[in-house]
Amino acid sequence: MFIAAKIFAALAQPLTWIAFLLLASLRVRHRPELHRRLVWSALALLLLLGWQPLPDLLIRHLETQYAELPPQAVLRNYVGVVVLGGSTESGYVAQAHTQPLLNDAAERMTAPIALLRTNPHLQVLYTGGGNTLRSGEPSEAQLARLFFDSQGMDAQRIRYEAASRTTYENATLSAQLPGIDITQPWLLLTSAWHMPRSMATFGKAGWNVTAYPVDFRTGAFTPWTEYSLGNGLRSWQLVAHELLGWVAYRLAGHL
Repeated sequence: MFIAAKIFAALAQPLTWIAFLLLASLRVRHRPELHRRLVWSALALLLLLGWQPLPDLLIRHLETQYAELPPQAVLRNYVGVVVLGGSTESGYVAQAHTQPLLNDAAERMTAPIALLRTNPHLQVLYTGGGNTLRSGEPSEAQLARLFFDSQGMDAQRIRYEAASRTTYENATLSAQLPGIDITQPWLLLTSAWHMPRSMATFGKAGWNVTAYPVDFRTGAFTPWTEYSLGNGLRSWQLVAHELLGWVAYRLAGHL
């Protein structure tokens, strides 16, 4: 499943789509008209990928499925919060530095701090081993521990699961930790765009979870004039990753 996830991740990169069109154009150089159409299609697609409103529309659809936070008054009913990995820098980058390094999903790490400070009864279960085929690098859980320790958090209130590499493994391996009762009410904290697949996966695995979305990437609308090739490529990759992930999980019976 992990190898398949890496293949899907490669296919989710928009520049891969451009490369496919250009490679196809090379195969049909003996047909000038088709060759030109493929080259122009690759150029048009590259330009279109930078127009932000289109991928934002798809991301907004994902984010609005679980857009509301549970009211503060009902948080006393939960035993803890499951925090999904994916917010720390790559292990090969982090191991070259002594300070904790977070990426653009940093709210997955900062939001639990506020939750613990205002809800002293909650515990945190951080789940994340890594998303690489390389060995010898620190796991996401190790990097998360470094961050939480640097913020002065009570180590007794935070548990770590350090073997999972996918959302499915987040759900199943965390459930196997001693002392974790998945039938009790838990908050599930991850990026809002990742929440639909996460909720479905954890629910399928038997968890009693309520969504606690963070790391929103879109607002109520995106100006039509918003254009950035760099941001557009990242947004399209995010959308493609989630849609391909949903299809793969559905075929594998994880949803």
